[in-house]
Amino acid sequence: CQHCRVCCPGFWGTRLTEVNSTREQYFKTTLRELIIYVVFLIDLCLLTFGMMNTNTYYYTKVMMDLFVESPVSPIDGTNFNSISSMDDFWKVVQGPVLDGLYWEKWYNGDQLPVNLSFIQYENVMLGVPRVRQLKVRNGSCTIYPLFRNIIPGCYDGYSCGEEDKETFGRGTGTAWKYWSEEELSGSSHWGLLAQYSGAGYYRDLSRRKNESAPMLQELKDYLWLDHGTRAVFIDFTTYNGNINLFCVVRLVVEFPLTGGALPSYQFRTVKLIRYVSAFDYFIMACEVIFCCFILYYVVEECLELRLHGMKYFKSVWNCLDIIVIVLSMVAIIFNICRTIAVSNLLGALLNDPNIYADFEYLAFWQTQFNNMLAINVFFAWIKIFKYVSFNKTLTQLSSTLARCAKDVLGFAVMFFIIFFAYAQTGYLVFGSQVEDFSSFVNCIFTQFRIILGDFDFHAIENANRILGPIYFTTYIFFVFFVLLNMFLAIINDTYTDVKAELADTKDDFEIGDFFKQGYKNMLNKLKMKKDDIADMQRALDSAGKHLEYDIWRKNLIRLGHSDEEIAAAFSKFDKDSDNVLDEDEQKQLRAELEGQKDKLNEDIEALKTMDNSGKPGDASRVTKDDFNRFASRVAKMESSMDSLMSKVESLLTKLEM
Repeated sequence: CQHCRVCCPGFWGTRLTEVNSTREQYFKTTLRELIIYVVFLIDLCLLTFGMMNTNTYYYTKVMMDLFVESPVSPIDGTNFNSISSMDDFWKVVQGPVLDGLYWEKWYNGDQLPVNLSFIQYENVMLGVPRVRQLKVRNGSCTIYPLFRNIIPGCYDGYSCGEEDKETFGRGTGTAWKYWSEEELSGSSHWGLLAQYSGAGYYRDLSRRKNESAPMLQELKDYLWLDHGTRAVFIDFTTYNGNINLFCVVRLVVEFPLTGGALPSYQFRTVKLIRYVSAFDYFIMACEVIFCCFILYYVVEECLELRLHGMKYFKSVWNCLDIIVIVLSMVAIIFNICRTIAVSNLLGALLNDPNIYADFEYLAFWQTQFNNMLAINVFFAWIKIFKYVSFNKTLTQLSSTLARCAKDVLGFAVMFFIIFFAYAQTGYLVFGSQVEDFSSFVNCIFTQFRIILGDFDFHAIENANRILGPIYFTTYIFFVFFVLLNMFLAIINDTYTDVKAELADTKDDFEIGDFFKQGYKNMLNKLKMKKDDIADMQRALDSAGKHLEYDIWRKNLIRLGHSDEEIAAAFSKFDKDSDNVLDEDEQKQLRAELEGQKDKLNEDIEALKTMDNSGKPGDASRVTKDDFNRFASRVAKMESSMDSLMSKVESLLTKLEM
């Protein structure tokens, strides 16, 4: 790192490494950092949004409408979303779900290719679907003694320790024998009621409808679902080659202890094969550039950490740099591993298309990868504030939040005491009748929704006609009208103080002044070049028909020109190298000098035109804000002097006494 810093101080130089830089160099470093980071941010946005596709939503919606919203029949409107019993489950699975999985004919009755199921005529099903269930054993809970003669068995809610692992039913086949998560290479699932393992009893269906239908009928006839069943999963994966997207589908029906059924579903539409079209290869180029940027920032952070040690972590922006780099490196590693895993899985599937294709694990981690990139992009955009913090207007937000943090945290304690008191009250009073208050967590989110005006008042009024209106009215008054406005008042007062203080301070850098100073420097350089040309013209005017080099050098040395400059100008037109300029050579030199002089005059006029006032001295003029700021400081000094003088007079009076 030290070698890099010595060899390339400008390339990896930052505001933290250039500790001895001038004010102008500091600003140039900040501007260079900002430009490099903007390019990095553009590249990051291109590769993240390039992985998304507007067709993702429509693909998900088509599959969801087909498997979730399709009714059993025009007369019976039961669909997957409305399953409420085991009977409904079998009607839906043997009806719209089975019909949706197997599209074997065109709409005119023509047969589709054998052994291929193109769902909606466009989406090929990879492998075969799998139906799996998880059960709990009898006796997993305790029945009150007085009811033991009436209730023959007790089945607790699902947990890994209470799983039923015994063979049941017909006793033969995968559907009636327990298989562990390792044997199935399964993954856990977070359902509505519990978190379920990837183990259980499963049945892989066929690639043909006429073979799968008897399999499901057999499960139904032999009571595959019973008192111990707690969850049933239907898993399958489809691929659309037109848009290069996989849709990994999991239909879940949970059977709670109370009876009935709770349906839920997951449609993970993901892009697992990354590089197919020309645009995909453009994204690959963006990924390579992204890796180069990460390498650059890793070296940069190492230099800063080496220079500042543990003090480096005292800055929030430095910690944010580390977060962005770590998330980016994890994303790069995951991208490589995912590409290898998809290739291996597709290879095994192509060798045997009649096996179950378990893309659930890959789809889950691809979704987490997308979530991680979303968080990374969020932090990357927030990081822009690091490079624009030299402007006081752009630091008002961060200064306000930093200053009012203690007051807000102190107020938050009082706010959440009242907030959680209302949440507990709502859970106890309305939890058994209103879905929004069915759990303590739901109560918390419901109360946030009340603050935003999204709430069903009639639901709690119907649940309790007395306590419902009292709960709602007092909550709105104390939380919304009092506490929330106190919270806003704390921030508003702090913002007013910060704005007043910033009004009396000057920006670390005035961008306008910086460019005006550059304008002045450029103008001065042009005028110096013009003066040099005038000196050479005067030296030519004082010469006769023949101008010797010694005379030319003597005259220009007296005017402050260097030997190198004098020799270069003379030798350029001394064609015969005799150290004497004749009339023709002097004429060429005069023409050259006149041309340079005219060009300089044009550049000077162009620079003056670019300036709003046309006066070079405007860069150093006193603005109205500067004058007001200076007047405010003078007034404060006068007030301090008056107070000091009164104290001195009081002290002198005491001494005289």
